[in-house]
Amino acid sequence: MDAPRIPEAAIEERFIRASGPGGQNVNKVETAVQLRVALARAGLPEAVLARLVKLAGRRVTTEGELVIEASRHRSQERNRAEARARLTELVARAAAPPPPPRRKTKPTRGSQERRLEGKARRGGVKRLRGEKLRGD
Repeated sequence: MDAPRIPEAAIEERFIRASGPGGQNVNKVETAVQLRVALARAGLPEAVLARLVKLAGRRVTTEGELVIEASRHRSQERNRAEARARLTELVARAAAPPPPPRRKTKPTRGSQERRLEGKARRGGVKRLRGEKLRGD
């Protein structure tokens, strides 16, 4: 299943100054991108929206906006592409149906017997070791 597309009207881009190393460039140029997605206007199905909010965690504000920041690269365009790629990946993960719950199973009788046999054998080896030491 393809990930649902979010309309451009629901996405707002803001360019901000990046923190960290970069010399004068970091103080003058706004290369970091802050992508804000209004989830109410995203047009996502209810189930996908719920999974997206859960996956995003603290990146969703109390106003219902998903905030993604990208500042790894020195150019605006590369940061913008990275932020959009991360948004696409997050929506794709939310669109995938969750795996079925794990069904509990019991160990088979044979596997239980083999386990106990192995334990008994190992215990016997250790018991013999102790007898050898005490016998001297």
